[in-house]
Amino acid sequence: MDYSIQQRAELIIAECMNISGTDPYEIFHTIAQRDFIRIHGPEHHVLDGACILTAFHNAGGDIDLNSALLKLMEEGLRMPGAVCGLWGVCGAVMSIGAALAIIDGTGPLSTEDWGSHMEYTSAALARLAKTGGPRCCKRDAFSSMEQAVEYIEKRYKITFDMLPIKCDFSSYNTQCIGKRCPYNI
Repeated sequence: MDYSIQQRAELIIAECMNISGTDPYEIFHTIAQRDFIRIHGPEHHVLDGACILTAFHNAGGDIDLNSALLKLMEEGLRMPGAVCGLWGVCGAVMSIGAALAIIDGTGPLSTEDWGSHMEYTSAALARLAKTGGPRCCKRDAFSSMEQAVEYIEKRYKITFDMLPIKCDFSSYNTQCIGKRCPYNI
């Protein structure tokens, strides 16, 4: 089936509402195998942050998961595809940055904590820049999630049951960088 980006986003939110795990990678891996998630695509602008919000909530984080996911979907759908190459900022990082802003309760007029999640995004983008391209929405999601877990564990004292990440999507990615990828198995 050929899903619209809106349909993909809605399916991601529905999946997240029915997952109980606290490992954002496992949540991501479960959903990323569904037929409505492409190897690359702007649905990652919803998926990546949604996995962080879901794991955060399931690990005891104080958010209304449904409201948080709907807000993230709204923000993620505003992000165009290919921003990594065209704008110089990765959609995975933006998605998770939006999730952290939702957790932190910040907005453009916030005074306290205004830049806290920007520390995350700058560190996450630096990690991606070191790995280099071409694009890989899965690799970028994994790296961004690892950075977010560090941020959340430090800031909120929430522990995730996160296993080491190993990519098993490479055979679907014609641009896979192979051994240069930190998640290559």
